[in-house]
Amino acid sequence: MKIGELAELSGFNPSRIRFYEAQGLIQKVERRANGYRHYPEQVLQTLYLIQCAQQAGFSLEELKQLMPDTATGEFKHDELLAGLTRKVEQIEEMQQHLAQSKAKLLAVIEDIQAKPEGMGCDANAERVLASFKQPR
Repeated sequence: MKIGELAELSGFNPSRIRFYEAQGLIQKVERRANGYRHYPEQVLQTLYLIQCAQQAGFSLEELKQLMPDTATGEFKHDELLAGLTRKVEQIEEMQQHLAQSKAKLLAVIEDIQAKPEGMGCDANAERVLASFKQPR
């Protein structure tokens, strides 16, 4: 299929597809006699994999290690499993960090809401800020 068809089916613009080709994420394709690139159907699946992986937080460098070999079209099984496992571990670390941040923010909200009767907003802000200096 031509790049325009591939772009329409995948939702990627042609320049993005050419970029992925230049980066080695999709196999380089030969130009036909008319000068047009002709992409095999497999490239569409590869573009979907790239899109899913990017949504999961994979960088282009990480993606290169996970994608099928551009010469053979075959996945590198061990590298694929190692890369996916590493990303899951990174996501779990991020989840822990986010949970800690959420807990801290909820504690600040609780402190703000516990404003003593008659205390002004500025005085309450000072009270809340002072509580940061004390261990929780």
